[in-house]
Order: sequence, then structure tokens, then C-alpha cells
Amino acid sequence: MQMVFHLGVHGTDGDRLLKTLLANRAWLTRHRTEIVVPSRHRGLFEEAIMALNGGPATPEMQQIMLDAMLDSDAPERVVMSTPTLLGAPGRAIGRDGLYPQIGTRAAALANLFPDAQAEFFVAVRNPAVLLSKLDHLNSGSYESLMQGCQPTQLRWRDTIRRLVGAAQGRRVVVWCHEDVPLIWPELARLAGDMPPDAPLSGAMIYMQELLGEAGLARLQTELAGRDQLSIQQRRQIYARVLQSDMRPDRLDENIVLPGWTQQTVDEVTGLYHADLAEIAVLPGVEFVMP
Repeated sequence: MQMVFHLGVHGTDGDRLLKTLLANRAWLTRHRTEIVVPSRHRGLFEEAIMALNGGPATPEMQQIMLDAMLDSDAPERVVMSTPTLLGAPGRAIGRDGLYPQIGTRAAALANLFPDAQAEFFVAVRNPAVLLSKLDHLNSGSYESLMQGCQPTQLRWRDTIRRLVGAAQGRRVVVWCHEDVPLIWPELARLAGDMPPDAPLSGAMIYMQELLGEAGLARLQTELAGRDQLSIQQRRQIYARVLQSDMRPDRLDENIVLPGWTQQTVDEVTGLYHADLAEIAVLPGVEFVMP
């Protein structure tokens, strides 16, 4: 059995992957893939991880969790998608930077089902933007969120290295959130293990959010009657329509954080781009590029 953990992160895909996969539940069920909604595993996983203290679950414990989570009998692939798999937003930053506990957390999740083949899916996002989302999500102050970490210490390369190290050869799929409108169909197919020729509902969930009614109508017109488009051709059409019809309120992110200047934003953004270049070629990472 394959156990797929979409770890998030906070301020990225939210429940969109869950919604997209649930929109394709009929096809997935026929192909022995089950999508588990967060309410079926959230408390269950937390209790099990605490009880096991990071250690592997026994076969009996695994079966108890599977019986509580699953609706189908013996699926071959199980997909779980929720940013709370990485804990509360207030724990997203520590003295060691972004998601310092991601390795420990991934290992603990894999140990819930040590007899299964675990896979980890995770989005990365410009820390300057991510931090503004976390500051909004976190119930505490900016200082308590940062825990003494400086903006230039928010390096995704270190976070993903921790994840890969903990994965111990298990599949790790990473993508850049800024690219997600162009690559969403491919991400959904990877998570659900859906081949290119399988029908996919919900493929335009991000495009619908980014485009106004006129832009969406234009996109649908451009795609009409062109069922044999390659991935590259479709992405080119998406990019062209986004350039001309994206909603004005979606063009810029307003970053207002204590002590941050435009120079800080530029420096953090530059480090982010450098990190993406490293992550894309990091052994053990399957990086989805536009």
C-alpha cells in the first residue's frame, strides 16, 4: 500500500488538492485509490504519534488506524492532504529556520504505517509572502512566531534537505507555489497516480481564482476543441491568458511585517530563488517545474 502525505505547507494549497482529488473520486476509487479527508485522520494521527513517540506502529495498531480511516477495502494508494500534518502555523518557524521539525514529523508519519510505502508532497513559497500569511494565521505576535530567527535564515534548501534525510529514500515531490497555476493538473495526477489520458476534473481550480469572468471565458475559448494539447502547449495558453487577464487584486502581495523594508523583501526573495535552483537538483527530490 502507498501512503501519500501532502504536507502543505501553510499558506499554499490549502484544501485545493483535496477538493481536486475528491472531484475525481469515482475514477480514483475504480483504480483502488482512496482520498482520506482530514477529519478522518487528524486526531487519530496525533494520538498515535504521541503514543509511539516517533517509533513504528505495530501491525495491530496499523490495522486499527486503517479501519478508522478508510471506507474501501484494501486500497492500493491512500492520499491525505492537510497542512496540519506539519502542526500548527505557530510552529512553522524555529531558531533553525522554516519548519525545523519537518524531518522528525515526516519520519513519525511514515512510522504510523511502516509496512506501507510512504510518499511526501510539499509546496514551497517565497518566505516573505509565506511569513505574512503565517503572521496572519498565528494567534501570537510576530516575535513569538519568529523565535529569534532572522529573515535571511528562512532558507527552503535546509528545510527540504531535512525532509529528504528523514524520508530515507522514500518519494519526495516538491513544487514552487508561484508556479502552481501552470502545473496544477500534473500535481493532481502525481498525487492521485492518474495517467495523462485519464479525465481530470478540477484542473482549473487555480485559474478560476486568478482570472475574472472575462478571462476565464477567454481561456475556455482558447481550450475549446483542442483536446490533444501537450502539457507545454496548455501551459503556454494558461500563461498567455494569465498575463492579459489576471485579476488586478491578485497581481501583487502586500508584505507588511515588523522591521521589514523593501531591501529585506528583495534579499529574502533572492535567497529563495537561489534555494529553488538547489532544490531542483537535490538528490532524492522530484521537483515539478513549469
